[in-house]
Amino acid sequence: MARIHGTHARERGGFVGGLAGAVTPRAALLVLGVLALQLAFIASYVGAFHHPDPDRVPVAVAAPDTTRSALVEELEALPGEPLDVTVATADDQEARDAVEDRSVAGAVVTGPAGDRYTLLVAGGAGAALVDAVEGTFREVARQQDRPLTVEDVAPADEGDARGLTSFYLVVGWCVGGYLCAAIFAMSYGARPSNLARAVVRLTALALYAVAAGFGGAVIVGPVLDALPGGLLPLAALGALVVFAVGATTLALQGLLGVLGIGLAILLVVVLGNPSAGGAFPAPLLPPFWREIGPFLPPGAGTWSTRSIAYFDGAALTGPLVTLGVWALAGTALTLLAAALRRPGTVRVTAAAR
Repeated sequence: MARIHGTHARERGGFVGGLAGAVTPRAALLVLGVLALQLAFIASYVGAFHHPDPDRVPVAVAAPDTTRSALVEELEALPGEPLDVTVATADDQEARDAVEDRSVAGAVVTGPAGDRYTLLVAGGAGAALVDAVEGTFREVARQQDRPLTVEDVAPADEGDARGLTSFYLVVGWCVGGYLCAAIFAMSYGARPSNLARAVVRLTALALYAVAAGFGGAVIVGPVLDALPGGLLPLAALGALVVFAVGATTLALQGLLGVLGIGLAILLVVVLGNPSAGGAFPAPLLPPFWREIGPFLPPGAGTWSTRSIAYFDGAALTGPLVTLGVWALAGTALTLLAAALRRPGTVRVTAAAR
């Protein structure tokens, strides 16, 4: 009996010892990091999408002087504050222009006597946002017993179901950016061995970004006819998105090693995608996601793609500056991390060289 117990003890010791040998403390920490990233992914997507409600959606009102103030007050006093009248005018064309240049998500134009409503929306900005604005105004018109006509001044392309092509295109560009940078880490080490190697990686990333931007624009344009807007503008935007995400990932790898890949996924996928305004544009998202979305590459890219496709490039300056900052910061930090790296920390192996 004692012999049997001794055998079991040795087996347990052998299993524990084998496990300890197979799973290093570093690997265990990385697994825990993956678990945290996975739970953050679930929390971020469900938190952003589980209860979309219009919250102070910017709208315009065009009505005669005699009825405009009362209508504005009525719209801003709706329960839950779904609307925010940011443009109030007597000029119908001014209200239309505000929708077409993306200053507002919709505009209501009344008749001379204020006895009928025409709602101007932009389907290219996302079907979910159009549905929310239209639903709110239909309820207002029903309560006031007034007819409501809806006019889409920037409709989504026939092949662009619910205006989601822009979002999926940008997601694809972002995925390519951080995967390209991650491949460099897997093939040659997370940190470039010197400044020259960092320049090589950035150059290779730039070439990849140009190819990825052009390829994505060709697929959604000539191949699938899913998005208008011109091949070259979309391709240039795609190259900027891919390079911005890839350079950021390279910078994080240079500073943190392989952990930088996880941080890049946190920024781009876990936080960036649900806040990008794709499935639900910003006015339908909770405050946290609404605030961070425009400052992350997926949000800036999605807004820019829709502007190019449906709004003649309106309201592009801010998002392009955002993407440019990510690209420049990623490049600078990648070069700085490589320049400051001590030669003694480089492993002299074929992979590292």
